[in-house]
Amino acid sequence: MQENSPFDRKSLTMMKTIASEGMNNAAQGFSGMVGRKIEVSDPVFSVVPFLTIPEIIGRSEDDAVGIYLRFEGDLFGQIMMIIPYPRALELADLILGSTPGTTQQLGSLERSALGELGNLCTSFFLNAVATTTGTHFRPTPPAVIVDMLGAILDILIATIGSVSENVLVVHANLVDGTRSVGTDFWIVPDMKTLQMLMQKNSST
Repeated sequence: MQENSPFDRKSLTMMKTIASEGMNNAAQGFSGMVGRKIEVSDPVFSVVPFLTIPEIIGRSEDDAVGIYLRFEGDLFGQIMMIIPYPRALELADLILGSTPGTTQQLGSLERSALGELGNLCTSFFLNAVATTTGTHFRPTPPAVIVDMLGAILDILIATIGSVSENVLVVHANLVDGTRSVGTDFWIVPDMKTLQMLMQKNSST
C-alpha cells in the first residue's frame, strides 16, 4: 500500500456529501423494506490508517461480522461494513423487529438480513456517486463473513492493490424508535477511481 493518502480536504468534503446523501436514502429504502421507519443519525466521517482498524473495532482475535462488496464499471473500489459480533446480533434484532437479545447466533435468516442492509446502503451510496459524477457501475452481491476480525481484514489487505494506507470511515447509528445500533462503513476506492471522481467533480 502506498503511503500517500488519497483523501485531501476537497476529496474528503466531496465524499462526505455523497455518503450523507447515500446513507439517508438507504434509510428510506430500508424503511420501506421492513415496513417500519428506520432513521440514520448524522453520520460521522474520519480518515484513518487502514492498519488501525483493529484498534478501533476490537482485537484481531475478536469475533466480528464483515459485509463486503466490490463495485466495478467506470469506477472501482470496495466497501465493507465491519461490526463486532455482539453488535451484529443487536443489529439483526433491530432489522428483523425482534426483541433485543432475541438473536443469539447468526443463522441464514440473520445473515441474509445483514447482507441486505449492506447491499441497500452500498447501492444508495453508489447511486449518489453516480448522480454526482455521471458515472456508471454496479456492486457485486454482498458477502457476509463471520470470522475473527483479523481474518476479515485480511480479505481487504489481499485485494487492496493500489489503495493508500488511509481509508474513509463512515460511522452512523441506525435508529428504530428508542433503539439505536452503531455501524461502521469502510470505503476503499482505488487511486484511479478517486482521481476520476475529483476530475468529474471539478468539471461540474
